[in-house]
Amino acid sequence: MLLNRRHFLTSSLSVMGAATLLPLPFQLSVAKAADGFIEFTAMPASQKLYNADAPASDLWTYNGQTPGPEIRVKRGERVKVRLINNLPEPTSIHWHGIRIDNAMDGVSGLTQEPAQPGETFEYDFVVPDAGTYWFHAHHRSWNQVARGLYGALIVEENEDNFDAEHDLTLVLDDWRLTREGALDTESLGSMMDWSHGGRLGNWLTINGKSLPNFSLNANEAYRLRLINAANSRVLELDPNDFGAKILAFDGQALPEPITLSYAPLLLAPAQRVDLLVVPKAGEDFALKEMTGGDGYPFAGFKIIDKGSKLGAIPVLSSNNLPEPDVENARTVRIHMTGGAMGQMGDIVYKGEVLEGSRFRDTGQVWALNGVANLADEPLFQAKRGETIILETLNDTAFMHAMHTHGHHFRIIERVGSDVDEGKPWRDTFLVGIKQTTRVAFVADNPGKWLLHCHMLEHAAAGMNTWFEVI
Repeated sequence: MLLNRRHFLTSSLSVMGAATLLPLPFQLSVAKAADGFIEFTAMPASQKLYNADAPASDLWTYNGQTPGPEIRVKRGERVKVRLINNLPEPTSIHWHGIRIDNAMDGVSGLTQEPAQPGETFEYDFVVPDAGTYWFHAHHRSWNQVARGLYGALIVEENEDNFDAEHDLTLVLDDWRLTREGALDTESLGSMMDWSHGGRLGNWLTINGKSLPNFSLNANEAYRLRLINAANSRVLELDPNDFGAKILAFDGQALPEPITLSYAPLLLAPAQRVDLLVVPKAGEDFALKEMTGGDGYPFAGFKIIDKGSKLGAIPVLSSNNLPEPDVENARTVRIHMTGGAMGQMGDIVYKGEVLEGSRFRDTGQVWALNGVANLADEPLFQAKRGETIILETLNDTAFMHAMHTHGHHFRIIERVGSDVDEGKPWRDTFLVGIKQTTRVAFVADNPGKWLLHCHMLEHAAAGMNTWFEVI
């Protein structure tokens, strides 16, 4: 069985037509131990990713399932998670998008030592902001996330907005499967992936399921929370295709729902988007990946007419994020180089200027300001409360998704583009080939924070640095 684009399309259409309708919401239960901790056991497990006839894949999971159990709390509540490592290698958990205490950020080698096989690590933090977030492994992420170590962290507003039946989390992933339909683990760590666009798969799942079909009621408002958990795939989606409006980007609510003035919406690895969907009777629709323009459906939505009347659309309250003082900001410039077909320049790794075979020997082929991977000194230091503008020039042949830990920022300029003219809040931004993007944030969270490309192979191969707030 060859999983090519044509096969993906024809399989999607035929299988979705006969798919079982899933109830809403699709949430996995999570229990607490006697001391109030949620226990996540990182462990190998088998799970089918393709169709019923395909073999199960050997995955790494939290509590035997991927995605792991969804954590759902209210804004301002405390989250306590005990990580139990039953994997054959060390691991840690990063709480993506949470403005968290630095010691709880979960970055192996920077904010904590990883939990070794057989060890535990306890995370204990308060979630200050409502929104759609997620958690994932942050030790050898290129390997562990690709095997399934991730899940959703949903922080609800204190106000009653969308009830449980109208609030759906969709964790999207793109898997690289073998011809038999099982996870291809042999290609993990491929230098071809590391030096090009990252690990790109050939099969899409939602909540770990292949081609699910959901049921929605006509004339009722739904919140669809989309999370891109892929290692490197930039998903191309078109919310306008089914009349959806944007409620939030990366967990941060917009002042009001908006209709995109462009298509497709690029959802980079680690990014999230919340959609407002009000289905119409008789208008079933599919969620499609639009790369290439034709559209490849990977989830179906069956619309049920119960004679409902549309009520008031819930209004999301914004989080209390500090507004950047752009006029008095300090600019930090980042020059991205390296990779195949790009400008290599001098790349320094652990004090060594790489040449010839040393690129392959070290696995380092990308650089930020000429330095590959974590240097001893931070990219910059900021005083607490200082506004920082990151001006990032992508001088490579590939797009990159840059993520700042511990902070949210406003996108203030994309040279040559007006896509983000509303200056939305984000925690991960895409920067196009040869493009310069400027983002601004208030460095108000003390500690050592990672700044890296969330194409996980790019981060492992050098596009990884840190800054310090003092």
